[in-house]
Amino acid sequence: MRIFLAGAGGAIGRRLVPLLLEGGHHVVGTARAEEGVTRLRALGIEAVRVDALDADALRRAVRDAAPDALLHQLTDLSGADGAANGRLRREGTRNLIDAARAVGVSRIVSQSISWAYVGGTAPAGEDEPLDLDAPLPRGGMVGAIATLERISGELPEAVVLRNGLLYGPGTWYAPDGPVAAALRGEPAGPFLASLTANAAVSSFVHVDDAAAAVVAALDWPAGPVNIVDDEPAAARDWLPVLAATVGAPAPSPSDASSDAPAALWERGASNTLARSRGWGPRRASWRTGLMINPA
Repeated sequence: MRIFLAGAGGAIGRRLVPLLLEGGHHVVGTARAEEGVTRLRALGIEAVRVDALDADALRRAVRDAAPDALLHQLTDLSGADGAANGRLRREGTRNLIDAARAVGVSRIVSQSISWAYVGGTAPAGEDEPLDLDAPLPRGGMVGAIATLERISGELPEAVVLRNGLLYGPGTWYAPDGPVAAALRGEPAGPFLASLTANAAVSSFVHVDDAAAAVVAALDWPAGPVNIVDDEPAAARDWLPVLAATVGAPAPSPSDASSDAPAALWERGASNTLARSRGWGPRRASWRTGLMINPA
């Protein structure tokens, strides 16, 4: 299969390329900078320098690649700039889908997130709605995700993978990543300034498991699928252990023992649907993945 991989230089994209090549696919990947193009070519794929916000350039790149399917892994997370990432989710997705429709591509696998659901008392399933009425700043993030998913769904074979918090090489939760830096007291972006070991529940997924899900999803029916591990976890459980793993001071006892209730949306997600389709995380829990074997 000919694959157009938008965002090939991202955390998932870099782990995805070898899996696609092993599967016999021909891959054309995108990068925004020339050094990114060089790195992608070193991985053994065709690479094109293109900004997804440049609609004409992206349309030409997709046309020249003549793909059978698109993989949407576009993000803008390096600067912890929620507005920039939201713009890419809205406008970049619009441009990518318009380019796909112009050349007759019907299949796309898009990257979404699993913490945009409405509140509840159990891990969220795919049949539950997104939290579209959330106040800012969460409302802006959820709105951008909803737009990404809606626009992706204009293609008849659109699979949306709602990933958990990514950890592993190249992610925020890597030992050399920004979460570890924030725990060590180094300057942190706005999303990391309030790390607290409280009752807020999250679902994680290793970047390699997320990449494997993208490959599997090339054969899945359309619709959203949660890609998360088996054990949603409260921050008061996982955050002190992550701190110890990366050599950072443990959160203060008052934070670590906080019994303040989490927001209703902070409840993690269920991977039952993904497992029913044959995908399962090799790292089934943060206890044996995120903490003990971060890489």
